[in-house]
Amino acid sequence: MNSAVTTNNTVKAPSATHPYGDKRFKMLEATIKRYQYQQDALIEILHKAQELFGYLEKDVLIYVAHHLKLPPSRVYGVATFYHLFSLAPSGVHTCVVCTGTACYVKGAQAILANLEKSIHIHASETSANGQISLLTARCLGACGIAPAVVFDSTVLGHQTPESVGNRIKGWLQDGSS
Repeated sequence: MNSAVTTNNTVKAPSATHPYGDKRFKMLEATIKRYQYQQDALIEILHKAQELFGYLEKDVLIYVAHHLKLPPSRVYGVATFYHLFSLAPSGVHTCVVCTGTACYVKGAQAILANLEKSIHIHASETSANGQISLLTARCLGACGIAPAVVFDSTVLGHQTPESVGNRIKGWLQDGSS
C-alpha cells in the first residue's frame, strides 16, 4: 500500500518525495528499465537522475542502488568519484576555479582562499542563501590564460583574487535582497 498509517489509524497521503508520489522517480524507473537493470549502466542512470532531480540526493542514490541490486556504497562511490555529479543543490550562480598546474602556479590557490573567505564556504559547497556554488576543476584546458575562473559558464583568464572578488560582489548583493 502506498499510504502511511498514523498512530490513530488514519491514512496519510504519500509525500511528494516518495517514489510513488513523484513523477521524476517514474521517469527514472523508465530509464533503468531501458537499460534493462544492467549494473554497468550506473553512470548513465546517475546522469539521468541528476538531470531529473538537479542533484543526487541520498534517497535517489538508494533508489538506484535498490533497482540495480547494487550496494548503496558502490552507487555513492561512483557519484562522489566523478566530478560531474553533485550531491547537493547548486546555487543560482556557479564559480569554478581551475586548480590545474598552470593555474596553480599563477595563483589559483590565492583566488580560492579569497573566495572561501568572502563567501564563507569551502570548495564544493553552496552558500547558505543558495546564491553561489564554489567549485574547483583539475583543468579547464585554458592554460594560456592562467589562472582561469568560470563564472556561470563564462571562462575568464588572467584572474586575481581582487578581480574574482569584484566579479562575485554582485552575486553576494543579489542574495542579500
